[in-house]
Amino acid sequence: MDVGFVKNIQKIKPKKPNPAVDHSPRTMMIGIILTILGGALWGTNATVSKILMSQYLVSPLQIACVRQLAAGVLFVIVASIVNRKQLVDALSTKKSWPMLVVTGIVCVLLTQVAYLFTIDWTNSGTATVLQSLNLLFVLVYVCLRSKRTPTLRENIGVLLAFAGTALMATGGNFSSLSLPLMGLLWGLADAASTAALAIMPVKLIAKWGNLTVNGITFIIAGLIMMPFVKPWQTMPPLDLRAYLLFTFTIVGGTFGAYWMFLAGVMRVGSVRGTLLGASEPVMAAITAVVFTGAVFSWADFAGFALIFIMMILLR
Repeated sequence: MDVGFVKNIQKIKPKKPNPAVDHSPRTMMIGIILTILGGALWGTNATVSKILMSQYLVSPLQIACVRQLAAGVLFVIVASIVNRKQLVDALSTKKSWPMLVVTGIVCVLLTQVAYLFTIDWTNSGTATVLQSLNLLFVLVYVCLRSKRTPTLRENIGVLLAFAGTALMATGGNFSSLSLPLMGLLWGLADAASTAALAIMPVKLIAKWGNLTVNGITFIIAGLIMMPFVKPWQTMPPLDLRAYLLFTFTIVGGTFGAYWMFLAGVMRVGSVRGTLLGASEPVMAAITAVVFTGAVFSWADFAGFALIFIMMILLR
């Protein structure tokens, strides 16, 4: 989900540079390391989720519900330590609650559920690359809002995205689908909701900060799902390994990955952050092969490459 966070940071970036952040080689190196690690944790998180679904029969809805609630609590705890006033103001401002609820449903619940279902139907590498198509939805929004047509660079990016998606979906044989149709549809839904993540919460984040907004919206999404999913009743039997995987997906793959990536991008800038964020789909693909036995064809790799180029063109 790195692109959405990059767009958020880019849009709410203050006009004056933050004096607390310098541009020394040491600071830039720390930023690069944090950004790469954040993206890598996101990519690994996708494969961990696939293992929970395929080996322990945990459903995407169960993972989403537990992860949203637990990660939301972590965000709120840290927000209360880092900036308690922002958290209290956000909770006490009643007129902002409708937008917080809508953001929780669209930008957290739908994004999490669609991403996990895409992983369930395909694999973590493919799901993460399909999520990168969110840039197309952001481009459509920007063009409609500014009442302009796409530039040549943007048009080329769109064509590359469609070509890459077509290669992944058909395996190079355009007479049939090699990618499950449900996997493709969930992937597109994930891309659309991730694009909303880059647009909808911008004003909320500018006012109360990422930790506060994400903590509240994650908890809202989890609470909405809880009465339908009832993870305390429906969760299949889990062993110690499964509990450790769940702990990673909450602490490392969601909260930790987000914090590292955001801290890194604040140091290296949104453009470098977008490029360094490519560690997410790369790590997702590598861990998918190593830990889940996923197999990628030449068409998959060609599709990945075209979508990566699209990411660079539309950054």
